[in-house]
Amino acid sequence: MYIESVPNRGSPPCILLRESYRQGKRVRKRTLANLTRWPEELIEGLRILLKGGKAVENVEDLDGFEIVRSLPHGHVAAVLGAVRKLGLERIVASRRSRQRDLVVGLIVARIIDPRSKLATARGLSEETAFTSLGEELGIADADEDDLYEAMDWLLPRQQRIEDALARKHLRDGTLVLYDVTSTYFEGQCCPLAQFGHPRDGKKKLQIVFGLLCDVEGRPVAVEVFEGNVADPATLASQVRKIRHRFGIQRVVLVGDRGMITEARIREDLRDIDGLEWISALRAPAIRKLVAEGSLQPSLFDQVDLGEITSPEYPDERLVVCRNPVLAEERRRKRQELLAATEKELDKIVAAVSRQRRALRGADRIGLRVGKVLNRFKVGKHFHLEITDMSFAYERKAEAIAQEAALDGFYVLRTSVPAEAIDAAGTVRAYKGLSQAERAFRGLKTVDLKVRPIHHRLADRVRAHVFLCMLAYYVEWHMRRELAPILFDDDDKAAGEALRASPVAPAERSAAALRKAATKRTADDLPVHSFPTLLMDLQTIVKNRIQPSIAGAGTFEKTTRPTELQQQALDLLGIRV
Repeated sequence: MYIESVPNRGSPPCILLRESYRQGKRVRKRTLANLTRWPEELIEGLRILLKGGKAVENVEDLDGFEIVRSLPHGHVAAVLGAVRKLGLERIVASRRSRQRDLVVGLIVARIIDPRSKLATARGLSEETAFTSLGEELGIADADEDDLYEAMDWLLPRQQRIEDALARKHLRDGTLVLYDVTSTYFEGQCCPLAQFGHPRDGKKKLQIVFGLLCDVEGRPVAVEVFEGNVADPATLASQVRKIRHRFGIQRVVLVGDRGMITEARIREDLRDIDGLEWISALRAPAIRKLVAEGSLQPSLFDQVDLGEITSPEYPDERLVVCRNPVLAEERRRKRQELLAATEKELDKIVAAVSRQRRALRGADRIGLRVGKVLNRFKVGKHFHLEITDMSFAYERKAEAIAQEAALDGFYVLRTSVPAEAIDAAGTVRAYKGLSQAERAFRGLKTVDLKVRPIHHRLADRVRAHVFLCMLAYYVEWHMRRELAPILFDDDDKAAGEALRASPVAPAERSAAALRKAATKRTADDLPVHSFPTLLMDLQTIVKNRIQPSIAGAGTFEKTTRPTELQQQALDLLGIRV
């Protein structure tokens, strides 16, 4: 730091406290405080201190400067800078307003420290701030009611924001990924919260939400449904959204076998001009192909990919894939489940056969057996004999062998002509759904923590999920820029080149494997996950400093980034 006197025409010079820093090969300077109103002797005293001298004779009595407040700042600067670099502020609202600043604050807070709205408000407050976020956005006076009002302000703008994201990332003829998940709900009052198929393993009220992504997994739109809505029933609204709201006339919709079902194809997709789709067949449909002779498993002993036809699927292409790694995994898992089931069933056999207090009654025996079968989900592979006095079981060896013969097989069905996407491209497109699944993991558990949901009003729940989607949109772009210093693969093209076939498991590049093994980057710096990198950046602190000299005002000074922190900021193109 140094003091500089800047000429001011006919007025007294402007006295500024400045510091120099290097940006690339250029040396720049920035102003930390305006000292023009300070007494001259105070300025000279500070100048002496900055040069390493003594402002008083007795150095033991010299306090110099006192840090009166320190706020974690680096992670705020990184995420807020990414939001502005992406132009998300302008997408939310073209003009700055308090409501827009509050929404941006909610998005940033969701990434750096996901909490309830009350806790988020306290983290913004000047009195109880956890970070510099409230100060940076000028919303340090916001309370939880202000944040709820900002959510209410945001929701009517959701369609316009999603339309802007779609124009930015989707094009005619593009692939659009769609998947659905559910998450549990706290409380009983929200009309969206219903009992349905639980993906979280919790028998609680839940909501369902569907996410539209581009082919790279970048989120574009989200929609919330009642918790008892089946996955396929959400598809029609997404088709309308893509066609009418986004104005995309030619699109390939990619969804899993539970989403794009035969009924949905017949009722919602088949007759729409310009709309194509890629999905997969369920196991019973694959067995039917084998029974009718359309699919001959023996033909795939040497190859893992091929196309077949079937009169059951006119005007469609069927792409058959066989993954030996998946086949071995399914065989192993089946044997483990069968063995675990038999172990528990043997306990029931022993209970029925024992001399004292034997288990009796077909209903009681059946209840015990049912619990075992429901637990391990392989009851179809056992033949059971239950009477009031006995219980016996045996494996259905022939049925198990028939199922094992199709281990590792999956069949994709698509309406896309081969001239547009070949068989290998169809497999890659379907596997792209893993990008949407990764988005769900980030939204629900790893980073943004959309759950637990405490809101009582349906629109507040919708706004909460939409905020989480926007936060993931920012995180998605940050991860891509920061990949060289994260465990993420920053050279996916090299990994893809190692795959012998698109059916084979994904390969990580040599650089990613080296990072994982050494835990060091190519520049010999520690490798981070995205959350731990934010924790590291958090140690860049904005300090409010009070000189000990009477009458001096406070100024701010930010701690110097470490080498790793500076590299992260450089990758994001952000300066603190």
